[in-house]
Amino acid sequence: MALTPDTEAAPGTAAETTRGPQLPYDALLLYSFGGPNKPEDVVPFLRNVTAGKGIPDSRLEEVGEHYYGFGGKSPINEQNLALQAALEGELAARGIDLPVVWGNRNWEPYTRDAVEQLKEMGVQRAVALVTSAYSSYSGCRQYREDLAVTLDGLGDLGPEGSRSVQFDKVRSYFNHPGFAQANIDAVVDGYRALAEKDGAELAAEARLVFVTHSIPDTMEAASAVSGATYSQQHLDLAAVVAAEVSTVLGHPVEWTLAYCSRSGPPSQPWLEPDVNDHLGELAESGVRSVVISPIGFISDHMEVAYDLDTEAIATAAELGLAAVRAGTVSTRAPFVSGLVDLVLERAALARGDEIVQQTVGTLPAYRSVCRPGCCRRRDGEDSGVPALCSEALNS
Repeated sequence: MALTPDTEAAPGTAAETTRGPQLPYDALLLYSFGGPNKPEDVVPFLRNVTAGKGIPDSRLEEVGEHYYGFGGKSPINEQNLALQAALEGELAARGIDLPVVWGNRNWEPYTRDAVEQLKEMGVQRAVALVTSAYSSYSGCRQYREDLAVTLDGLGDLGPEGSRSVQFDKVRSYFNHPGFAQANIDAVVDGYRALAEKDGAELAAEARLVFVTHSIPDTMEAASAVSGATYSQQHLDLAAVVAAEVSTVLGHPVEWTLAYCSRSGPPSQPWLEPDVNDHLGELAESGVRSVVISPIGFISDHMEVAYDLDTEAIATAAELGLAAVRAGTVSTRAPFVSGLVDLVLERAALARGDEIVQQTVGTLPAYRSVCRPGCCRRRDGEDSGVPALCSEALNS
């Protein structure tokens, strides 16, 4: 069953699906987090991730055990390459000539590598697609800051007209129908896998546990500047996904939202409940089976491979819960097609066309050009770091 999305008119025609639309862009930047490729990369990678926090290498070695258990290699890089190829295929199928360049905040190829590649290609204007669907500091603004700092390091952070490469950004897409449909399909597949593994009865009564990356409470509060908070964005999408899954399966599906991958000192509050604690609470309440959906992640990178596939599944087994982990959206067709629709939507906005922004759930489409103060690390904090793709460079 396919979603019937809501639409919202915005300044700036519905996403173009005709062959060969005229785009104001010379390239698409697939902009991601990054991850190590071998054991010797792990600590340097974690230094990048935790830069400025004064965490000693001894502690990073402990954290790195998650990666060493997988041969020191994160699956995220291969998954980004797969998404890059899928996007290129979808663009080509629509007759759109738009090269896709990949760059990461924290590991090779770095943001700087991607920008230099764009410059060598003669790109004057690019559209950035961040591999995080939700609006928060770590999912949006931190990428915009990193892009600004990179351009500054290259001497390219002058006024827009003087930059070697100008950047626009695709809006946060947690409530885009393509992302929602891909999650619905993945969860339905998860319930069917549970039925095959543990029987139809346990599958029919299974609790659906959505999981996303936890963030500090202060970052949660700051995310409200963009509209709904980070957690509210997840809850709104989760309600849509659960309702559609219930319709497809033909029976009600109860659901909850939990979190994984918290870090930082114990004294700093982060969003809860932790998925492992939550599984314990469910087992105590009489729940016998669960489908775990990593709705906060677009691919099976380390938080999914370790926190869910390793820890959470082991916790479920210890508790006697029948469990499966649903897939991520990855390169599922609705997701990839939806991302290209979002690129075309952003292009229409850049041209000043009238567009229709498709959404699901109760929340409006998020902005592509961010508001002042959008998604800071903490509410009211001004880091002094410039951020691209906002109404003002230092906003």
